[in-house]
Amino acid sequence: MNESLLRELVPAVIGVLVRRGADFAPAEDAVQEALIRALGSWPADPPRDPKAWLISAAWRRFLDAARADASRRDRELAVELEPPAGPVPVTDDTLRLYFLCAHPSLPAPAAVALTLRAVGGLTTRQIAAAHLVPEATMAQRISRAKRRIAGLPLDQPGDLGTVLRVLYLVFNEGYGGSIDLAAEAIRLTRQLVALTDEPEVAGLLALMLLHHARRASRTGPGGRLVPLGAQDRSRWDTALIGEGVAILQSALARDRLGEYQAQAAIAALHADARTVEETDWVQIVEWYDELLRLTGSPVVRLNRTVAIGEADGPRAGLAALAEVPTDLPRYAAVSAYLHERAGDLARAAELYAEASRGAASVPERDHLTREAARVRQLFRP
Repeated sequence: MNESLLRELVPAVIGVLVRRGADFAPAEDAVQEALIRALGSWPADPPRDPKAWLISAAWRRFLDAARADASRRDRELAVELEPPAGPVPVTDDTLRLYFLCAHPSLPAPAAVALTLRAVGGLTTRQIAAAHLVPEATMAQRISRAKRRIAGLPLDQPGDLGTVLRVLYLVFNEGYGGSIDLAAEAIRLTRQLVALTDEPEVAGLLALMLLHHARRASRTGPGGRLVPLGAQDRSRWDTALIGEGVAILQSALARDRLGEYQAQAAIAALHADARTVEETDWVQIVEWYDELLRLTGSPVVRLNRTVAIGEADGPRAGLAALAEVPTDLPRYAAVSAYLHERAGDLARAAELYAEASRGAASVPERDHLTREAARVRQLFRP
């Protein structure tokens, strides 16, 4: 059984139940129950029409739940119980579900979890394992999210920017348990590309592919973090890089630049360099200028200082860093790197140690601690 193909049917099945009169939350619950049944029974007895089977099973589950609620009896009797006799109509509600699950009223963790359930077709157990939290915790998160958007119509216009941010959050979650969230985000974004005609969606897909292409080289023995400049580029996935660059070029040709296209252009320039010395830092600075113009983000301004330090020298990078808020995550790490490049090793060691204490993850903390120790060795008499 192709589990990925099965999950791709979930948004369409939810859409059918909603059009039949079910509210989103009970419809999504019913489809999840049907999905769990399918995962258990299909390997031994696969149906001729998987979509029709899921619709029938989910609708029966919805009606079973509705019978416990007298206020829903009229809705229950209004729709024929039997599965459709002919082919299921091709009506794709996936895009609407993207917008609903990424509703601006939802906090980011809830939007991510709900998107993975309703659009990605993952079970609560799979999502919990991927996020390394108890299943009960994830179930509560999803339940709260569904209550938050209860009553919102499926055809309400949504914000594509919010959908893209949620998908990028999914991608950045990485992977854990049996579900690779980075790969799942790429699958969902490919799906969204097929449903829309927006270059920014293609830009996000290109960005994901270009980052994912470097995945095998990002960690060393024992899970050690390997920074970009030290990665073994022979381990980069050239097929993913080629696909990402082609998608990006097609998006840029539309002349509707957005932040994900600009980020992808920076990633493409890194991917194009056969060695770290061949990196075109001047062009990268230019793309950071575009990205800063588009977003005004202080994080972008911080990352831009590294590129300036490489293109124009560490003193220029430190001058640019003086214009960046000092309370940003990774500020101390960037400052340490630029001070080391400028020859101020004592200050660099102090800053690496400071950065390690504020690191967001154990691998990052360990990497910065090792950097502090390495630099101390360089200036000891």
